[in-house]
Amino acid sequence: MSVVPAFKRKPGERETGGGPDARGYDARVEHRFTGPAYTIGIEEELMILDAETLDLSSSIETMLTAVDGYEGQVKPELLESVLEVATKPWRNTAEAGEELRALRRATAAAAAEHGLAIGSSGTHPFAMWEDQRVVGRSRYRDLIAALRFVARQELIFGMHVHVGVDDPDKAIHVSNGMRVHLPMLLALSANSPFWRADASGLLSTRTPIFRAFPRVGIPPRYEDFEDFSRRVQFMVESKVIEDYTYLWYDVRPHPMFGTVEVRVMDAQTRVEHTLAIAALVQSLVRELCEHFDAGKRLTSFPYQMLDENKWLAARNGLEGELVDLPGTSRVQTRELVRRVLTRMREHAQDLGSADELEGIEDLLDRGNGASRQVVVYEANHDLREVVAEIVDKTAPDSAPV
Repeated sequence: MSVVPAFKRKPGERETGGGPDARGYDARVEHRFTGPAYTIGIEEELMILDAETLDLSSSIETMLTAVDGYEGQVKPELLESVLEVATKPWRNTAEAGEELRALRRATAAAAAEHGLAIGSSGTHPFAMWEDQRVVGRSRYRDLIAALRFVARQELIFGMHVHVGVDDPDKAIHVSNGMRVHLPMLLALSANSPFWRADASGLLSTRTPIFRAFPRVGIPPRYEDFEDFSRRVQFMVESKVIEDYTYLWYDVRPHPMFGTVEVRVMDAQTRVEHTLAIAALVQSLVRELCEHFDAGKRLTSFPYQMLDENKWLAARNGLEGELVDLPGTSRVQTRELVRRVLTRMREHAQDLGSADELEGIEDLLDRGNGASRQVVVYEANHDLREVVAEIVDKTAPDSAPV
């Protein structure tokens, strides 16, 4: 059986990845890791808000009807107060950025026509998950049935970056290699310091909330695409997942799209920060692809230390330290980012994403989204003021389109 039943091969295209294993399972997962390499697509989960109260509004169906011109790119998520926008694949973040800005403008304009607003942040500062409605689609109702309270309280918002890879084993190499960079990406993107009308003490509260889900966090290391296929097929045959899209790890190969998808980041309030992080991800993928092409092997990192670094990033964002793996010394997170940023500039230049990558400097100099939310809150201790600032910065050029 196919892990992705809806996937159709092109005429003459062969099915790849593993064959029947010793237990008789057909471990093959169909894929599209055929190129072009380094194309980039960006997904953002946005908040749908009541424009007057700034609380979340269960208005996804209204939004799906109101937004014109982006069929398949404006989509529902688990809860009716969440809207996902997704760009098409583009060559670089400059091109992806044009479409992402247009998507934000279109959704903000459509929201305004219905007394709503759009905001982008890792969590809503004062909303309660108990007040949210589940989208009336079978996948989400089945998810609630399977995960129960764990799924119902998933009132969080992330950004995902897809980068095209032109070989299945290379995609596994990239996914494995990206694991060590996940804490850095989380530190840069941390944008959820408030939860249920309270300061959580963390800069990415979204991280521990999502951790309650199964099959999340730092992913396992796979030997190659055949190994990935076999493990996925074992889970499908065991009836614990329907297909590999139920693996919600921080980074995963996405065979149906032919991409490596990085999912660790909080949703960004400012679109320039979304694009900066996306440019960094694209550059890291290119570096790891070239590493694979050169026949090099990845350094092995202890899983518990990768996970510990992720915790430090969720707690402290850019303000703290990370363990400088594979060693045991600690390094200022900003210093680690600057070291990687210097290495990535040439890649970004070659990819056409250099201008967007420079947005990382703004995050380093002025703080990530969480730090900026805290500054707004400390002025008057008013969480509605925080949400108003989020709305204002999510689509500052949101004149009707």
